Amino acid sequence: MHIGIPREIKNHEYRVALTPAGARALVAAGHTVSVEAGAGVGSGFSDEAYRAAGAHIAASSKEVWQAGLVLKVKEPQAVEVPHLRNGQILFCYLHLAPAPALARSLMASGVSAIAYETVSDAGGGLPLLAPMSEIAGRLAPQMGALGLHSSNGGSGVLVSGMPGVPPAHIAIIGAGIVGMSAARVAIGLGARVTLLDRIAAPLSRAEQSFGARVETRYSTPDAIADTLTCADIVIGAAQIPGRHAPRLISLAQLRTMRRGSVLVDVAIDQGGVAETSRPTTHSDPFFIAEGVVHYCVANMPGALARTATEALTHATLPYVLALAAQGLAALDADSGLKAGLQIHAGAITHAGLAEDLAGA
Repeated sequence: MHIGIPREIKNHEYRVALTPAGARALVAAGHTVSVEAGAGVGSGFSDEAYRAAGAHIAASSKEVWQAGLVLKVKEPQAVEVPHLRNGQILFCYLHLAPAPALARSLMASGVSAIAYETVSDAGGGLPLLAPMSEIAGRLAPQMGALGLHSSNGGSGVLVSGMPGVPPAHIAIIGAGIVGMSAARVAIGLGARVTLLDRIAAPLSRAEQSFGARVETRYSTPDAIADTLTCADIVIGAAQIPGRHAPRLISLAQLRTMRRGSVLVDVAIDQGGVAETSRPTTHSDPFFIAEGVVHYCVANMPGALARTATEALTHATLPYVLALAAQGLAALDADSGLKAGLQIHAGAITHAGLAEDLAGA
């Protein structure tokens, strides 16, 4: 199999889909790996490191897009879509629920598109989404703290507080990997933390892990509405695998939040949890709506490219090796990998995604 690794071109996306160590494993298995020149530089991996691993350094993106299996981090950007072709396999984060135009383009290309974010394991977990979710969760309180700076339109509250001055209140909606990671960092920063989820088990795990340092609440519309009125930072960490994120914060509810409070919508890559959320970039991460500072960067882990790239390759490499060896037949041998297939033969093959995009 010929595997192509393009350089990521999304705004401030410094990750690369494969480390030199990953390339070495593929070459050792008898495959050809082409890496676009400079693709790994943002993650700290030189072209020379890939050459030493046995990869070919391609002078242009066109060359890597000729591969039978293309590995990326983020979804294809508009200028990359024309490179896609019938019979090709694309393996990356897709997040198509809020991107119907991209979904249609992928369908028209004939590519078989497998999304990292819906590949599952035997326990129903999402092993390729998990490492990036953990990074995004750990970043979220830090970005919320930055949003509170007066220079960014925030209320000027210091998250840790000071002697005689109370700390910030951070509310986290969703107690999955993102939410638990965010709670861990928020507690470390000294914030008052409230964690909401609609399922008892993750709330119990949170109490076992953090004890009295976190307040847990069942996530009902009333509980969310009540929490919004007193939170300095709200972190949206709820998701439905492969589908549009649940809209949990309406415009009316947002208007009840304190002026200068911050919403960090980690779920923005799946459309966001708030009615006012829209994607932002690392170069322009904040906007203000209804007096609330919004942070809605759709590729948060890209800011920590070295860590993110190494974690991503560790997670994806077993699946990449299977696809390189067997092509799409690997999906028949692994139902969890098959769950990642979202576009094939001009059709949407993920039921939840198809429902979300019906009529879009």
